[in-house]
Amino acid sequence: MDISISLPPGIDALQKHEQLFDALITSLAKIEEELGQALSYADDLAQATTRHLLEAGGKRVRPIVAVLSSMLADENVSSGQVSEPSSDIRKAAVSMELTHLATLYHDDVMDEADQRRGVTAAHQQWSNSIAILAGDLIFARASMELTDLGARAVKEHSRTFEKLVMGQLWETMGPKATDDPLDHYLRVIDGKTASLLSTSALLGALLANGTEEIIQTAAAYGANVGMAFQLADDIIDVTSTSETSGKVRGTDLKERVPTLPILLLRQEAADGDQEAKRVLELVDGPLDTEEQVDAAVTAVANHSVIDTAWKMTTQWSDQAIAALNGLIDSPVKTALIEFAQYVVSRDA
Repeated sequence: MDISISLPPGIDALQKHEQLFDALITSLAKIEEELGQALSYADDLAQATTRHLLEAGGKRVRPIVAVLSSMLADENVSSGQVSEPSSDIRKAAVSMELTHLATLYHDDVMDEADQRRGVTAAHQQWSNSIAILAGDLIFARASMELTDLGARAVKEHSRTFEKLVMGQLWETMGPKATDDPLDHYLRVIDGKTASLLSTSALLGALLANGTEEIIQTAAAYGANVGMAFQLADDIIDVTSTSETSGKVRGTDLKERVPTLPILLLRQEAADGDQEAKRVLELVDGPLDTEEQVDAAVTAVANHSVIDTAWKMTTQWSDQAIAALNGLIDSPVKTALIEFAQYVVSRDA
């Protein structure tokens, strides 16, 4: 398996702290190897399907957050002379990344997505049933990674798995008549995305023997970064190109998934914004052809709600940064701050 570590902006700032940066890079390289080892099967179909998206790459956000959060608990964190995270921390990072990976298989089936990470979606290459089973296999391996890490680690992962499923259930069923659509949407994101980042950070600090204060601080940071990350993804769905995002532009729009830009458009239209009403006519109209989807996506991307959506998303990033206020200044803290800032400034 080809091992290539590409760090997002902000994390690169750690390069001036050589020992800390080397510890992070070494850990992420080992995690990449261990991800491949975790998805190793004698059965050819299981091997091909479960590794399909793994080998397509990914940002590895959960491992990065887990490793950096573990470094917050190092007694030498202020100097940057931290130790390389333990194998237990890497196991937790592998488990959380595999859990995320498994959800992608299931999500793509439910969303009828054509692409993921720049490759054909698994259910398109094989079938819905095979893709779902591949996701189940990955979930199983994710759970196995945690078996030797203690009762709390297992319990936290189980809670996260439950939140993931509930988040997907809420998204599938949609808001009740008494629900505020935006509140419902944020609750879905908290379940499906933020919970994974929060638990990744929590497990990193926990398995580094951090204090409960550091563990909870890391968890709060991860939860808020997770919210910002998914909100940004949903905006990027209508503002990026397929080449930069690795997904077909406007996938959420085509599948009628209510995301932040669309929810804000509906609010604007309800308040009398005529341009919002015009855009919604395209969004709610036929989306059967590439031209229809492109017209709707372009109209949304050019509306002022995109600016509003980015401002709301930045609030979550700011909350992630604020969660770190009680920690001593350190290169790791700076990296986490800059990563939270990167999450809301990227275009893919």
